[in-house]
Amino acid sequence: MPYFLDGNNLIGRARRTARPSEEDQAALISEVADRLRRTKARALLFFDGGGARNSSMGNLTIRPCPAGNADDAIVREIERTRAPQEIVVVTDDRELSRRSRDLGAKSLSCAEFWRRVGSSGVVAEEDREQPVDVEQWTRYFEEGKKE
Repeated sequence: MPYFLDGNNLIGRARRTARPSEEDQAALISEVADRLRRTKARALLFFDGGGARNSSMGNLTIRPCPAGNADDAIVREIERTRAPQEIVVVTDDRELSRRSRDLGAKSLSCAEFWRRVGSSGVVAEEDREQPVDVEQWTRYFEEGKKE
């Protein structure tokens, strides 16, 4: 069962930032790749913007979305698959979860994903529920509309 990972959402949860840096992306990629190797699970990791490069690391494929956002790319990928019921979308974004379920995929919270794929220490401390800084996210999305 492949995971479709909302990368910016996972970073926001694990590293508590609405503006992930290339360092944040690299840390997340390394962490997810390490955990997937031990579980034999497969995943596609989608990032908003063009910071990351399209690449593959064993069971992990990275998909940057420079022309749009990761949510739309995840939905398009679900629409292309023959077996959407086998896909698990990992996000805390309610709208993306709803869109994914409407197409037949399953949805999983970021915290539950980290519990399922084990711990290697890098993000284990953030596995616990963390408060969301709504104001920071609001500013982030408002600034994106001005560009």
